[in-house]
Amino acid sequence: MLVVGLAPGRMGANRTGRPFTGDDAGRLLYATLAEFGFCSGVYDARADDGVALVDCRITNVLRCVPPGNKPLPSELSACRPFLFATFRRLKRVRLIVALGRVAHEGVLRAFALKPADFPFAHGREHKITANTRKRSIILIDSYHCSRLNTNTGALTPQMFSVIFARARGVLDELR
Repeated sequence: MLVVGLAPGRMGANRTGRPFTGDDAGRLLYATLAEFGFCSGVYDARADDGVALVDCRITNVLRCVPPGNKPLPSELSACRPFLFATFRRLKRVRLIVALGRVAHEGVLRAFALKPADFPFAHGREHKITANTRKRSIILIDSYHCSRLNTNTGALTPQMFSVIFARARGVLDELR
């Protein structure tokens, strides 16, 4: 499984060097990953806390923090080759969880697919096939686990758990 977020957090990955580590989104993400066996260890918001991902990788559509967390089209376009290179390297990825609409659209564009053909909605699943892959990949959409989304109730821990329970189920079905 590959989890795709927006960008390294100013107080998280930019400071600690590990995606979603040291920011509010990381607490929910790593707790949920642990709940479904996608990581081991105890998350303590430090890159040296001993957390290890299991059958899972985390990346972002952007390589740096966009001003105001609102990336410009030019920034997304400039970073797309890095995301595509990640997909090419990870040949065993069968499932992608996109955290937010920007990640969802970034994944699709990296595979040269049109976002309009795969509408974003929390909990929606898409079967995508790209020219570079012999088999399809399941894309599951989730609202981003940002503090804004969790504080406003747009995303609850229960809603997030449903996403990763489904991800675990999909991976178990594919084995």
